[in-house]
Amino acid sequence: MSAAPLVGYSSSDSEDEAEAGTRAWPGTGGSSRDQSPPPSQRLPVPESVLLMFPGTEEGPEDDSAKHGGRVRTFPHERGNWATHIYIPYEAGEEFSDLLDVLLPRAQTCVPRLVRMEAFHVSLSHSVVLRHHWILPFVQALKDRMASCQRTFVGLEVTSGHAQFLDLVSEVDRVMEEFDLNTFYQDPSFHVSLAWCVGDARLQLEAQCLQELQELVDEFEDSETLLRVHAEQVRCKSGNKFFSLPLK
Repeated sequence: MSAAPLVGYSSSDSEDEAEAGTRAWPGTGGSSRDQSPPPSQRLPVPESVLLMFPGTEEGPEDDSAKHGGRVRTFPHERGNWATHIYIPYEAGEEFSDLLDVLLPRAQTCVPRLVRMEAFHVSLSHSVVLRHHWILPFVQALKDRMASCQRTFVGLEVTSGHAQFLDLVSEVDRVMEEFDLNTFYQDPSFHVSLAWCVGDARLQLEAQCLQELQELVDEFEDSETLLRVHAEQVRCKSGNKFFSLPLK
């Protein structure tokens, strides 16, 4: 049986590596298109006015208490929207059964591990977009994704790797158009199962990961249930979601 390998990694290896900062947008010659005055000269917008326009560029409020103590890798700034490109993985009942076996064993090594609420395969880092660039950015992604084929994935991709690299290549081209960070040079595609605050790789390495891998290998029909037919790529920008159908 060729079940998907399990991997342990820190947040520095995942999609939240992007750092905020002033970036040059297309056609600006290295300077920002935003010519708004610095914060010290900007008058505050009354709260009553902001509540009238919930979809404006103010972006979602960030509260680490709502995310298990996780802290953003870059600060929220007015008009900046954290953006991430990924393929969703819709977990079925059998996949949940497998997690029910794996997570308790992993928690004996790292008790603070928390089960993921949703599953996906990342195709980009988290990057920062200005609000007025979201729609053109998504349209550029749609144009790139229109010719990409579907593929199959597992915990760590063991087949279809070349097709994922093709997807990343198209995403990277859009990132370059908007002067954003491209993905890893040699990415390892995977579906995250659980997370915790802090770097716990040493606690998971060697014996623990080996035992978890054995549980995956022994799980009935694991090779089949860890496959998914990917029909779309998704772009999450702040609290907005966009679906990009694959051919």
